[in-house]
Amino acid sequence: MSTWHLHHGDALTVLPTLPDAHVDLVLTDPPYNSGGRTQSDRTTATARDKYVSGDAAHRLADFAGDNRDQRGYTAWLALILAECLRASRPGASLLVFTDWRQLPATSDALQAGGWLWRGIIPWHKPISRPRVGGFKAECEYVLWASHGPVDATRNPVYLPGLYSASQPRGRARQHITQKPVQLLAELVKVCPPGGTVLDPFAGSGSTGVAALGSGRPFVGVEMTGHYAQVARRRLLEAAGD
Repeated sequence: MSTWHLHHGDALTVLPTLPDAHVDLVLTDPPYNSGGRTQSDRTTATARDKYVSGDAAHRLADFAGDNRDQRGYTAWLALILAECLRASRPGASLLVFTDWRQLPATSDALQAGGWLWRGIIPWHKPISRPRVGGFKAECEYVLWASHGPVDATRNPVYLPGLYSASQPRGRARQHITQKPVQLLAELVKVCPPGGTVLDPFAGSGSTGVAALGSGRPFVGVEMTGHYAQVARRRLLEAAGD
C-alpha cells in the first residue's frame, strides 16, 4: 500500500521541515494569481470571481493566496520552488501548472529556485470558455524542469508533449481550479516507479489521488482548512484506508 501524508499549513512554513533529497517528482498547481490588473482587482476579487463563470451552479469554497501582483508572485513562487529543490533528489522532475498570463513569471520563478527548465507541455481543455471576436481560452500549460540532469535509466519512459482532458464537472468537482485526475495520472509517469511525489499546493488532493493510484508515495501541503479536509478524505479513499 502506498503511503501518504498531508500537512495543513503554509507551504513556506511546512516545506523547510521536510527532509533533504527524498522527493522524486514535484507536481503542483499553485494559485495562479492571474487576472488582477489593478490593486483593487487583486485585493477585492475572490478566486471564485476570477476563475468561475457567473452562471456556474456550484458553490465551491474560495482558497487563499491568490491576490499577489506579478512581481510578488514570482518572488514567492521562487522561494517555494527552492525549498522543493532542496527536498528533491538529484535528477528529480518539477511539473508546475500555469496559465498564459503567468507563464513568463512562472518560468522565471522555477529558474530562480534553482531548477533546470526543460520545456512547456500544453494542456488542452475541450470544455472551456469561448471569447466573442477572438480565440477560445482552451489551453493551460505545465512547465517541466529538473534537478540537474535527468537520469533516464531510473525511468526510461517516452511521454507525450501535449495532453487533452476536461476539468471535473458536477459532483466530481470539489475545487474551483481542480485538475483532472486522468491528466495528473499521465504526468505522474515521469516519476520513477515507487518514487515520492510532492505537491506543496495540494488543493482537493487530486495529485495525491493520482500518485497513490500509481503506487507512488505522496506528500502534500494545503493551507486552506476546508480543502485540507477534502483532500484528506479523498486520499483516504484512494489509499483504501
